[in-house]
Amino acid sequence: HHVWSKLLRSQVDTRFEKIQEMKNDLTSEQKRRYNRHLILDGFGKEGQQRLLQSKVLIVGAGGLGSPASMYLAAAGVGTIGLVDGDFVSSTNLQRQILYTTSDVGQLKIDVAEKRLKAMNPDVNIIKHEIFLNEDNALDLIRDYDFVVEGTDNFSSKYLVNDACVMLGKAFTIGGINRYGGQMMTHQPGTACYRCIFPEPPAMAEVETCSMVGVLGSLAGMVGTVQATEAIKCLTGIGTPLTNVLLTVDALTMMWHRFDINKNNKCEICGDHPSITSIREYAYKPCTKRNK
Repeated sequence: HHVWSKLLRSQVDTRFEKIQEMKNDLTSEQKRRYNRHLILDGFGKEGQQRLLQSKVLIVGAGGLGSPASMYLAAAGVGTIGLVDGDFVSSTNLQRQILYTTSDVGQLKIDVAEKRLKAMNPDVNIIKHEIFLNEDNALDLIRDYDFVVEGTDNFSSKYLVNDACVMLGKAFTIGGINRYGGQMMTHQPGTACYRCIFPEPPAMAEVETCSMVGVLGSLAGMVGTVQATEAIKCLTGIGTPLTNVLLTVDALTMMWHRFDINKNNKCEICGDHPSITSIREYAYKPCTKRNK
């Protein structure tokens, strides 16, 4: 009886595995669309299936969020959430490549959804017509596997960092200004944004793109790095930019990697964190309205 029971369980397990494999199998159209991933050494079908089953939240559908969302949609990330409550402005068009002249005045996430779905109907777009704040950060981030932070304000950067650390989520933070950009990636157990920058800068020290300008193509350089980091973390390929601050100077095309140690005394990810709830940094220079 024991032998027959064991054999039956084995047959059921095998049948279940085959059914699951059939469910997870790629369609003929997906095999064509993602062919260059499928034949890529170290990526293959398993990597593509992981992307199709993944959920990425993009905070800010602007200069960095535009290229990041486009490449993640093209790559086949199954669900992309967009957090932005802003409207397309003519001043956005120099760097925010999701939008065209005819989109001016429309809600960014509405335009973004249409463009991304046109690029890849496989992708489920979830629109969050809000700005990130201390009341919604945890709830917004909780259901996603990875977060791309691409805003132009320190409030969102610290909110993403703190919420992700509390929830055990991986994320990448990017920033651009004038001709320079910087980016870093966090996975649980590695250095977080506060390990590098413990506190937000004083209001008088903050320069924004609307104050000093920014080279449009720089947004593409940093945003595509962020998309690549998301893909690496979701599929398990390569080495993410963890415990690293990567900077770029577009004028000289010099890239620098600064090794960062996880700070065991960090207020949020250290051994004895003093930050136990989400606190919002009040200065939000690029926020036009809240809903």
